[in-house]
Amino acid sequence: MGISTKRGRPAWVTASLAGILLCGVSTAALAAPASPAEARLQAMQRQLDEMRGQLEQMRAPGQPQDPRLTAMQAQLDAMATQLAEMKTTQETASTDIATLKQAPAGSSVTATLPNGKPAFASADGRFTANIKAIVMLDTGKYFQKDNLPASVTNRDLNEGSNFRRARFGIDGRLFRDFDYSIIYEFGGSGAEDPGRLYEAAITYTGIKPLRIKVGAYEPNIGLAAAVSTSQMPLLERPGPAEIARNVAAGDSRMTLQVSGNGVFGEGDSGLATRWFAATALTGNVISTISSAGSATAQPSDEQTGWIGRIALAPYSTTDWQAHIGANYQYVIHPNDAGPTATPRYGAQLRDRPELRLDGARLIDTGAIDARHVTVLGLEGAFQTGPFMVEGEYFRYKIDRRITTAAVPADPHFSGWYVQGSWILTGESRVYNPVEARFDAPKLNYNFNPEAGTWGAFELAARYSIVDLNFREGSGGAPVLGAVRGGEQKIGTLGLNWYLNPSMRIMLDYQHVDVDRLGATGLQTGQSYNAVAARGQLNF
Repeated sequence: MGISTKRGRPAWVTASLAGILLCGVSTAALAAPASPAEARLQAMQRQLDEMRGQLEQMRAPGQPQDPRLTAMQAQLDAMATQLAEMKTTQETASTDIATLKQAPAGSSVTATLPNGKPAFASADGRFTANIKAIVMLDTGKYFQKDNLPASVTNRDLNEGSNFRRARFGIDGRLFRDFDYSIIYEFGGSGAEDPGRLYEAAITYTGIKPLRIKVGAYEPNIGLAAAVSTSQMPLLERPGPAEIARNVAAGDSRMTLQVSGNGVFGEGDSGLATRWFAATALTGNVISTISSAGSATAQPSDEQTGWIGRIALAPYSTTDWQAHIGANYQYVIHPNDAGPTATPRYGAQLRDRPELRLDGARLIDTGAIDARHVTVLGLEGAFQTGPFMVEGEYFRYKIDRRITTAAVPADPHFSGWYVQGSWILTGESRVYNPVEARFDAPKLNYNFNPEAGTWGAFELAARYSIVDLNFREGSGGAPVLGAVRGGEQKIGTLGLNWYLNPSMRIMLDYQHVDVDRLGATGLQTGQSYNAVAARGQLNF
């Protein structure tokens, strides 16, 4: 039914249009079936348009404007404005919902397996997560039973097999400028560990070229010490470097370190020099209580120390790479073992031979009551093509807490090594400027018999000497203040077979000669040979 245009019935017209205006929107919403909000708004718009058309029909041409029709027109205009606002709100809400359904820019995640390592990264690179594993199974034999001195009894070095390292964890990046690493360790020396936290650290990289790292980890303190255990040319680090790094650095050390690296002189004459510098405040090792098996072993006050390292590495494109450097450690305050301990502030230098099938330490200064401990290290290396040679010299010094006329001097010791490698298949070890070290070679071809490729082969050799004797004498009881820690000489030959970037097989031969006098002046050292092999998986 239409609306009459006769002016004699304005009351009826007014009532009809008023009713339509009062219930139009709600009627359209109720009449519409359950549908999206956009459909309801469209129905309301159609009804509003119909009402406007009927109002226009009611206007008589040439007649004075009816005030009531003018008021109704104003109400329809107001209703149109409100409906337009409702449409805008609805469109905004729909856009927001669609945006929420889509992944934010850069938030999509890619999963890859570079060299077998599971890796995840956001599209913008601000977040990454990498699953890590280092598994090393060692097996070997000591040839030593027939070479023991008469004064040495019950020394039967353990031969057999053990997981030297079994580390699992995760590392990656957070918010672009933060790197993180969390690693657990189940391996050990001579026997496996039930499991302990090995590393937990955060590194801030937002201030170039600096890196600020805090947590429990191994700080950078030497050429051999900086090389990852999965990339060393021989089964273990050289004894002199191992002793040095454990004074105020070493595995799982609480540390705040600032390091940086860069290049100068590049492009001037084809020669350039990489530089590296690091300094750190260090504390105790987080595994102290776990390894001791009892909380009673916790020191009253933990050790505090300062360490630093600098290195320069001149190079000429890919033809050759050199390296010179120096490192220093200073123990500000040794561990306090408590008022009943003797000595209370003990400092001790010792090491196992460069093989870990057995946990025995054949050279050992014993605990010396110390005020401070210092270590000075000098580094040098040169590489050309597949050949590399490197070496380090260390001087260790312990400042006694108390000196007397009978014990006037602070003991000092020394050690050095030289080692080299030759990659038979032509690859070169890779210099890592961020850590100032030589990493494992990048293979030209992985192991693939079907394609006639066999990976890479490397020959390695090393000779090391550690002298932990101080005024040891030539026999009989030692003089006061003497230290008979022993002298250790080790010659090692090794063959490495890199099947691919994640797998390696190693074979080492050792000749070990330990010269050490006991408390009565009798020989407690020995000479022996050893053969050991390692199967390694890391990603």
